[in-house]
Amino acid sequence: AQTKRILVPKGTDLSTLRSENPATLDTRNLEVRPLNEFETMGQTDHEVDLKSWRLLIDGNVATTTRLTYSRILELPSIERKVLMICPGIFTNHGNWKGISLMTAMNLARMKTDTTHIIASGPQGPYERVNKFPIADIRSDKVFLAYQVNGETLPQKHGFPLRIVAEDYYGDEWVKYVYKIEAIKKKE
Repeated sequence: AQTKRILVPKGTDLSTLRSENPATLDTRNLEVRPLNEFETMGQTDHEVDLKSWRLLIDGNVATTTRLTYSRILELPSIERKVLMICPGIFTNHGNWKGISLMTAMNLARMKTDTTHIIASGPQGPYERVNKFPIADIRSDKVFLAYQVNGETLPQKHGFPLRIVAEDYYGDEWVKYVYKIEAIKKKE
């Protein structure tokens, strides 16, 4: 059962939301925080060479697919205002733009029995991985962002791609995404 969300009033000081669960908040009235006021955690200095970088799409798909950054920018985009809460530390409310994970998965012909998508980034010793249910992928609650507040995603915020995950805490928003994998979870 879905719980009723608390409507956050316009003008709310975002710092007062640091201890809230993002899944319980209706943030439609919140102003977007300027990008220069965004805080960050985790790795902030991962560098990507776009000449060799590719987004790998594999797992429970018919065709393993690799997309260049320029190809990703050519795909239909989505844009959403989403609040990120890093519990007890900070909140960022931004206007995120990117692509639906379903668009990427459809290019690789994701199999219909897929139950979850795994996002990984950055490639290397500091890699983080998170798994999201397919329902949140289909509804675009979870998507891949390449822009925030009208600007190319800054390096410290995960360039070239990061997960934006509405209703999830910020530590689940994988930065520097280089791979997405469809999986079929065994019952």
